[in-house]
Amino acid sequence: MKAAYVFPGQGSQFKGMGLDLYQNSDSAKVMFDQANEILGFDITKIMFEGTDEELKQTNVTQPAIFIHSVILAKVSPDFAPEMVAGHSLGEFSALVAVGALSFEDGLRLVAKRADAMQKACLIRPSTMAAILGLNDKTIEDICAGITDEIVVPANYNCPGQVVISGSIEGVEKACELLKAAGAKRALILPVGGAFHSPLMEPAREELAAAINSAEFEAPICPVYQNVNAKPATEVSVIKENLIAQLTAPVRWTQSVEQMVADGAGIFIESGPGKVLQGLIKKISNGVELKSI
Repeated sequence: MKAAYVFPGQGSQFKGMGLDLYQNSDSAKVMFDQANEILGFDITKIMFEGTDEELKQTNVTQPAIFIHSVILAKVSPDFAPEMVAGHSLGEFSALVAVGALSFEDGLRLVAKRADAMQKACLIRPSTMAAILGLNDKTIEDICAGITDEIVVPANYNCPGQVVISGSIEGVEKACELLKAAGAKRALILPVGGAFHSPLMEPAREELAAAINSAEFEAPICPVYQNVNAKPATEVSVIKENLIAQLTAPVRWTQSVEQMVADGAGIFIESGPGKVLQGLIKKISNGVELKSI
């Protein structure tokens, strides 16, 4: 039975995240202080004391979740992954945790990613919506049938839960059609833009330059990447998939299924909250779930 470590994405943040780590681990404190220096602002103060509204800002949320997730893994004496995966932003946390990127370079890339995504959101009004209770094929077909607007499947979170992404008009039109096709719910999400859609192309181009200039190493174990749900250990493949991730869907369901097929028997979540454990339970109910 192999141990798979998983790292959460945006939306898992909460006020006070990481404070216990900061207060009880000297090595964690060093990394938190280092993060403040790298980012050029006191992100730990926002993490520990900030309001929900402050924590929701993309330039805070993404680095905060990354910092918390990576430090948890780095200071855990039992961290011994045989495979890893991260949901969207969490893929960067996973790569740093298994040595493919340094903490410093990973944090700089995450900050660049957050900034680039925020800028892309301002170019065209866009949004996302959660579709519940409908099969993947129906969602894909309905999105593909809308040709006058941009709308695509963005996150395959678990069976019966897919997030779509695109222009405001495209997502609204898709929601009406999906409800008519039998979706239990089609819920517009309170996000700033169309993540994991073609509307993130300006962010992808900006991030590509930063990823290509960063120093990567071979990870200590396979990384199951969002773009194709396959294990990767080769640096060139990891970088290529990481660049493609911004405009491609997060294949989380498929990633977990592949990890289970490859021998994963226990999934350990490293980061704030338990969102991924909830999703994994719906994907494969025969595995053990826990947090660091």
